[in-house]
Amino acid sequence: MDGRRVCAFTGHRDFDFFCLGDRTIKDNLMYELEHLLDSGVDKFYCGMAEGFDLAAAEGLLHFAGKYRFSLVAAIPFPRQSASYFDDQKERYNEILKSCTEKVVLYDNYVNGCLLARDRYMVDRSDVVLCFLRRDSGGTFYTVNYAKRLQKEVLYV
Repeated sequence: MDGRRVCAFTGHRDFDFFCLGDRTIKDNLMYELEHLLDSGVDKFYCGMAEGFDLAAAEGLLHFAGKYRFSLVAAIPFPRQSASYFDDQKERYNEILKSCTEKVVLYDNYVNGCLLARDRYMVDRSDVVLCFLRRDSGGTFYTVNYAKRLQKEVLYV
């Protein structure tokens, strides 16, 4: 296989709500992550948002002893986690420590910076792993953007 295969994560912030009492969703996430690793994906972009982004990154890190890969934190602005609850800030900081690379796109929050982060990740990816349950919002926009660019889209 020539070159790297790259994946971006996108999904709803209330991912954990969808998973309450439903192990199937988390099992599907782990299955898709291992499938991506087995298929040669070795670089992953994470937007570091609460919910699916953090869950996908945690799931990926579960495979760190079995596969070689890099995890890139695509951070829209430096204080992204400032409004997170304490447990989410802790998750964010732990994942950040494990990231191979950190890319900060803006010096401060600006309108549209979250979608700019999503486009940045999709533009650099071959495949997008998503958790999409609504026909509106940032995840919906990002998945449609990926489809317009003819990226492979996998659904959890």
